[in-house]
Amino acid sequence: MGNEVISTKENKPTHKKYVLKKRDTFKTDYKVNYEQDLNPAQLCAVTTKEGPVLVIAGAGSGKTKTLTYRVARLIEDGVNPENILLLTFTKKAAAEMLNRATLVLDNRCEKVAGGTFHSFANIILRKYSKLLKLKNNFTIMDKTDCEDIINHITGKLYPKKEKRFPKKNTILEIYSKSVNKETPTKQIIEEEFPQFAHCEDKIIEIHKAYVGYKRENSVLDYDDLLLYIKLLLENNEQLRKNLSNQYKYIMVDEYQDTNTLQADVIKLLASEHNNIMAVGDDAQSIYSFRGANYRNILDFPKLFENTKIIKLEQNYRSTQNILKLTNTIIAKAKEKYAKTLFSNIQSPQKPALICAKDTQMEADFICQRILELLDEDINLSDICVLTRNARMSYSLEIELSKRAIPYQKFGGPKFMETAHIKDIVAHLRVIINPDDIISYNRILLLLKGVGAATVNNIMPIIKGQINPDIKLLPANKSSSIIPLLTTLEKIRSKLPTKKPSEIVSEIVEYYRPILKDKYDDFSKREKDLDHFEYLSTQYSNLEDFISDLALEPPDASVEGMYKNNSDDEALTISTIHSAKGLEWDSVFIIGAVDGRFPSAYSFNSEEEMDEELRLMYVATTRAKNNLYITYPVDMYDYSMNMILSKPSRFLDNIPDDILEVWDITEE
Repeated sequence: MGNEVISTKENKPTHKKYVLKKRDTFKTDYKVNYEQDLNPAQLCAVTTKEGPVLVIAGAGSGKTKTLTYRVARLIEDGVNPENILLLTFTKKAAAEMLNRATLVLDNRCEKVAGGTFHSFANIILRKYSKLLKLKNNFTIMDKTDCEDIINHITGKLYPKKEKRFPKKNTILEIYSKSVNKETPTKQIIEEEFPQFAHCEDKIIEIHKAYVGYKRENSVLDYDDLLLYIKLLLENNEQLRKNLSNQYKYIMVDEYQDTNTLQADVIKLLASEHNNIMAVGDDAQSIYSFRGANYRNILDFPKLFENTKIIKLEQNYRSTQNILKLTNTIIAKAKEKYAKTLFSNIQSPQKPALICAKDTQMEADFICQRILELLDEDINLSDICVLTRNARMSYSLEIELSKRAIPYQKFGGPKFMETAHIKDIVAHLRVIINPDDIISYNRILLLLKGVGAATVNNIMPIIKGQINPDIKLLPANKSSSIIPLLTTLEKIRSKLPTKKPSEIVSEIVEYYRPILKDKYDDFSKREKDLDHFEYLSTQYSNLEDFISDLALEPPDASVEGMYKNNSDDEALTISTIHSAKGLEWDSVFIIGAVDGRFPSAYSFNSEEEMDEELRLMYVATTRAKNNLYITYPVDMYDYSMNMILSKPSRFLDNIPDDILEVWDITEE
């Protein structure tokens, strides 16, 4: 089985493009031996320089290596690093690729522009904010901030809410989907939230007020970053041309996870040259609940004419036996790019489907098999249990604790979501942006004797004023308010000369007495303040620090875990969505019973059922050597009032020589 390289209509190059390709052909002094380091499909992707390219990168097929080498090859071909833009979904992914490329070419990749869509948009918007009539010191809000604003607006517009009125997080979700899918709010409600059709007009009114509030107070949410950069590029032709000519070679990682708005931004940025390489795997598109549009990757060749499609099918992660199963599963997808993953890794071990009597027996089996794997010298940290949702692992967690098997689970409170860290960030935001009313509101309510009524009365006095008239403040409250305002003004005046770490230290020093008064566990929380101070030492600009905290929280993955044991080695329990991009030697997929996986809620939607299938594919492709799929035969579902007993329909009619069936119900 060999690599397959498929392309649509070949480009008809202009004379200029022909000359460039001719030079590439005769260049023989490359530092990197691309032909030796890459397989044929990877080499094709790396050496294709001009025009639109879609790389369908199967699971474990060396996608990161391919992108890294392409950056290196472009630079070796004489492309200025500043003309290359690499867009990813995490700052960590961009940094890893650029660091690898830098190692390959001895620091020649340092000036490549790389980052997330949102961080790139943030940089561009701050530079050209005047064109959109935005202040360049705008604050970027996280989800909790946005929900607080929605709640504030809802309470003001509709103090007496009717029954079955959506909560603040639901109203925000409706708005976010409307922006990212470029779909009217009314349509989003009709299609995805029909239970709130009776209050549709009120939701739309809240959304309008929300937009006005953000504009008035110079605050932006995540969606605004994408929305405004699109507007900026659409409404300023010369700027669009300048940016497109600056970034002559654009690469987008995880393209299957882009939403409609991101696809539009990419099209605008590539408008002058169409030198766009999108890398992704349609079979791993599992984030529609976040607004990702599966059609983006399927319709890429329609959006960019003469697209060359390259498929990376050689897998460097899993055994051939595991890939036989994954290929069989994804073959059932209704719409896809056909591909067949293959591997040179051979093993007699086949994936197994285990039928258990109940969830207790399922948990017993998994614990017993984990202990056997440990006897086979497989590290506990190289074993993972995947679940369709976080609740499905409760029985297993109890059994693991009984047997003293340490585990870590994705979840728990994240560093940037803790109240005391949000307090510190609110102080810093107000220093940068005096119009940030939500942050002002938060820090004022920390003061003794200051409640919501007091805040509402004094806000007009202090809003946007560097030196508010102290005489106008309530006499009985001024003793606590004045020290705050004085501290803020003192620090604000030092902004141009002070390092971010020095400013953070001053705020932390001011805040420590409040922390001790407000929280009984303040001694534990103080450690977080020390960590926050350390993070600030890595920045030379306070605005950049605050923006990065919103766009790339430092705890996005690892810090979000918690352990039931302090041992260094621990089993991982994770939802499948959280495990995407990761790998383990041995993987258990538990609760694979029809009605839970796929979820019964997807039964009436072909699109949702296909995404559930892709979720199973993502889960199975995490395993390197051992794969176990378990299901109980008497799982009671309270929502449907019925017993679920059949294995996932995605595993129907799979031959025994691909998926072994183990029945342990009588053991």
